[in-house]
Amino acid sequence: METMQSRSTPQSIEDLALIDDEWSVTDVVRRAMEGTENPRLRTVMAALVRHLHEFLREVRPTDEEFELGLEFIAALGHATHATNNEVVLAADVLGLSTLVTTMNNSTAGGRTPGALLGPFYRANAPRYQCGDCVVQDDAPGLPLFVSGTVRATDGTPLRGATVEVWQASPVGLYDNQDPNQPDRNLRGLFQTDAEGGYHFRTVRPAGYPVPTNGPVGELLAAQFRHPYRPAHIHFIVAAPGYRTLVTQVFADDSDILETDVTFGVHRQLVGRFQQVEAGRSPWGDIPAPFYTLAFDFTLEPGVQTFPRPPID
Repeated sequence: METMQSRSTPQSIEDLALIDDEWSVTDVVRRAMEGTENPRLRTVMAALVRHLHEFLREVRPTDEEFELGLEFIAALGHATHATNNEVVLAADVLGLSTLVTTMNNSTAGGRTPGALLGPFYRANAPRYQCGDCVVQDDAPGLPLFVSGTVRATDGTPLRGATVEVWQASPVGLYDNQDPNQPDRNLRGLFQTDAEGGYHFRTVRPAGYPVPTNGPVGELLAAQFRHPYRPAHIHFIVAAPGYRTLVTQVFADDSDILETDVTFGVHRQLVGRFQQVEAGRSPWGDIPAPFYTLAFDFTLEPGVQTFPRPPID
């Protein structure tokens, strides 16, 4: 019987696509992937291999450095679990998440800019009525009254749009990070009124450090970068027939807007956190002092989709 080796052996070794030097490695790998049937996958993988190989030829890592890089990637997986997604965090602190968000969320038509989903988004936020409070505990800090309008790019108010919010506490922790907070504290889902308006009460969030007890924290320390994010509130704004907006609104008085560890601050997403020293709240009859934030959102026509939560 003819063996596989005898059937496939060419007349000359020179006819085989084998490795001759560092440049031929890329050609051999590229040829191996040419049969990929999915055209998008074929395009993505060809570009990925090309750029990764060029990166290696540029920095020329030693064997030890290459092994260290592989260990870092493996550590990202080991540090990812139900309440922490180290892979998403790595993409954030390298600016990858913000770059993808910016590329896929053009503001040319008047749409509100997108911003990072972040590693702390959770599904099944409590449903509230407009005017309700998302604070479920005795959180320290001053109340914050948030309001605004959701409109289409043509100016039409969007009745019945959903406005989902989540934020860190005044001590800089999300509910899944803090065993002292009730489950899904400082999270909520609202629906706009007939004029497209929404309003709710919360507590002013604090800026906070991203988790630093994993490989991402080690990377930040090695780069002498601080791990902090400026105070902000996350929003997902959605309506049938419109592209879902995933974004954040940042406190204008933060001193680290320019050095956000995740590079997430878009100029148009800085909101005015106005402190009120006298009088009563816009609703709820709460005495001063408190903060107010007014911020409108604009959606563009398109397909309504929802992000996949990175944690439980």
